[in-house]
Amino acid sequence: MNQAAVGDFLKSPVTKVLGYAVIAFIFFYLGQHWSDGYQQLVFYSNNQQHQPTDTTAAASSIAISPNANKTISLTDSAAVAPARPPKPPPVIAEKFGIIDENGVMSEEFEVGDFDPDLAGTYKNLNMSVVKPEDVIASAKVKIEKFNFCSVDFSDYIPCLDNVEEINKLISTEKGEKFERHCPERDDPRLNCLVPPPEGYKARIPWPRSRDKVWFSNVPHTRLVDDKGGQNWIERDGDVFKFPGGGTQFIHGADQYLNQISQMVPEIAFGNHTRVVLDVGCGVASFGAFLLSRNVAALSIAPKDVHENQIQFALERGVPAMVAAFTTRRLLYPSQAFDLIHCSRCRINWTRDDGMFLLEVDRMLRGGGFFAWAAQPVYKHELPLQEQWKEMEDLTTRLCWELVKKEGYVAIWRKPSNNSCYMARDAGAQPPLCDQSDDPDNFYVFHHFQHWNPQTLPQIPNHLLKKQERDNLVSAIILLLLAESCFVTRAVR
Repeated sequence: MNQAAVGDFLKSPVTKVLGYAVIAFIFFYLGQHWSDGYQQLVFYSNNQQHQPTDTTAAASSIAISPNANKTISLTDSAAVAPARPPKPPPVIAEKFGIIDENGVMSEEFEVGDFDPDLAGTYKNLNMSVVKPEDVIASAKVKIEKFNFCSVDFSDYIPCLDNVEEINKLISTEKGEKFERHCPERDDPRLNCLVPPPEGYKARIPWPRSRDKVWFSNVPHTRLVDDKGGQNWIERDGDVFKFPGGGTQFIHGADQYLNQISQMVPEIAFGNHTRVVLDVGCGVASFGAFLLSRNVAALSIAPKDVHENQIQFALERGVPAMVAAFTTRRLLYPSQAFDLIHCSRCRINWTRDDGMFLLEVDRMLRGGGFFAWAAQPVYKHELPLQEQWKEMEDLTTRLCWELVKKEGYVAIWRKPSNNSCYMARDAGAQPPLCDQSDDPDNFYVFHHFQHWNPQTLPQIPNHLLKKQERDNLVSAIILLLLAESCFVTRAVR
């Protein structure tokens, strides 16, 4: 056979098939005998049928593994892994107190007599750890119940209705009777529960409460008799309705706010002006309608003959506090408000060298506004015109700018920096406060002869960061909550 014939034979298909068969047999033989000393592969069947992807292919024959008849014990491998410890038994919490097995307060508990020996045992322990054997098992403690206060305590405010202390005042000329005169902690009048008014109902939710509240919740009619003709408040069956008017804005607070915005567009409620103090608020319609303009308004008024008008504001859902301009600073920090508003608030701003207007200046932000709606602004009687001239003179010496006077409203703006204060003539009144005076030290006696200049950086008010404004709003809310600590009201 020549070389060409040999080459053709090797390249023929028959030769290739035979070659592949020989190689496969060799590998099968080696795998069957040469690997006997090694652990065999174990095939596990999950009894799942896998469908072939090629639907045209013929059914394939199934080859049985050489290890098909071999078994392996899984207990041997399981013994290698450490056994998990058993779960601990569930902890059964010891029941105590007056909670039943369902976690609900129970009325079925025993109240026994007071054991003085048990009290002595606890006292002698001196804050040490109490062991079960140190407590007398049969000891019982008597629980005293609080009695209800009399009906006339329904609107009682301990620090403002302390008649005994108020009667000791030498003078009430500057409003001292509206200041705080808190009773002692052990005053027996405070050891009772103030009952809600008869027929009290769950308050009407906001925003509907802005326009009406239940009569039974604030059962006072004095304001209806005195202010009904000024569109403040009216009674309609079992509810009080609030048309939104005031003494100087009988056509409604909303229209009044529009007028202020048109007079001074820079006020920009909800944008430049975010925090407002309403002085002598009545039933707080001014503050109630500011809430819808994204303004946080705090309304204040004294507790006077109008039978706690602040309670009407709170029942409506408007932030309000019982407070008055007296011989002490109000309970708010300096530079706190963007706008302070007074509409017929019956405060003589120029008396005693203008000490009340100095307090407004302390609380007003740099660049903030003071809005005054009162008779001296628009009436021409000689006494009222003299009051207006005094107001003009005092605000000029305070470096305030009269931005607009229109109708019955006048609006001033406090300077946004100290340049005007520094440029005043020597001896100008009132003088600036000493550097040692803290303008944020509130509820101290007024310094009648001086006032504080700016304490913020000398930048326009509207450039202050939003975070500073938010922090201020939070501070005002905290002060409002602190105020409530002095008021004894029923838990609804």
